[in-house]
Amino acid sequence: MTGIFKRFAAAVLSLAVVCSMQLTAFAAVDDTGYADVDAGAWYADAVAYVSENGLMSGTSATRFEPGSTMTRAMLATVLYRAAGSPSLADENLGYPFADVPGGSWYADGIYWARLNGIVDGYSDERFGPNDTVSREQIAAILWRYAGSPAADAGEDFADESAISAYAATAVDWARANGVVSGKENNIFDPQGGATRAEVATILRNYLTMEAPEQPEQPAEDNRVLVAYFSATGNTETVAGYIADATGGDLFEITPAELYTDDDLNWTDESSRVVQEYENESLRDVELTTTEVENWDDYDTVFLGYPIWWGIAAWPVDTFVEANDFSDKTVIPFCTSSSSGLGESGDLLEQLAGTGDWQAGARFSGGSSADDVAAWVDSLNL
Repeated sequence: MTGIFKRFAAAVLSLAVVCSMQLTAFAAVDDTGYADVDAGAWYADAVAYVSENGLMSGTSATRFEPGSTMTRAMLATVLYRAAGSPSLADENLGYPFADVPGGSWYADGIYWARLNGIVDGYSDERFGPNDTVSREQIAAILWRYAGSPAADAGEDFADESAISAYAATAVDWARANGVVSGKENNIFDPQGGATRAEVATILRNYLTMEAPEQPEQPAEDNRVLVAYFSATGNTETVAGYIADATGGDLFEITPAELYTDDDLNWTDESSRVVQEYENESLRDVELTTTEVENWDDYDTVFLGYPIWWGIAAWPVDTFVEANDFSDKTVIPFCTSSSSGLGESGDLLEQLAGTGDWQAGARFSGGSSADDVAAWVDSLNL
């Protein structure tokens, strides 16, 4: 399943331009096949391309509705097709969403996306297939699947306070890298959506370009993996810095049921994390996958997590228990506003039972790429 993520990452990265709204024009086509897509429109060639290649279809035989916004069902389906529409015949899908019937046109895309941790439901029973995908959601998706590349936060948007906490780091990265230029008057419009014409153009742009080069491994005899669980994005940022500094591969430890902002509210006694903290039997968190492609080839594993109540966030426990760390050097790192690494690394070492576990480090949410690179350099890998 990890292979799907790697093949898919570059395709989702191309959606970045959706947020910038600065789209590349294409050569005109004679006939788009849709009555509402004029052959001279800036997106006409892109619409023809995605239609001919089976990535997007019209809303009817004669209409594409280029100005309509992209829904959650549409996006999941497009990404599923971009991944080659892999067979789900041998997968235990469960069909949990009451609003996603198994026979609907978007069912395969949604259940594939859920299975691979790409897009989850609002709850165990509701996906919201007809809800619009917002700009901040697209930013968060492309940041994650681009490998969570590092960037310093720049000037705040005028509506910065409207950006959801889960997407804040992703939006900072997108703007710092010129992915998001914002709208008039320095507005990001985090809840605004991208149109079908814009998404068609991005898909056409990407699929006619060469794939980006992958980072070179530091040395053939020392392959590095950076595995991490990130609740709010801070650990993901540091993991990206470590991957940049080492040339290592990233692997996100993803709960099957993602943590929401409400779930992470440690001041609410009824929140998910508080309930799990008080009842250890609830800490056995199911992950979308614990399998790392080519696991045996890695010599050094950086393991990242936020600190929850003085210990490693427990979704990491599931990953550690499921893997054999024999003949690997394991270096833990954590993110926390105040708490240190504490005994978290020692407890994980005991849980693993194998591996050469080293002393780790704690980083604050404001740690820079230079701070992390200096620490990595001091390890003399």
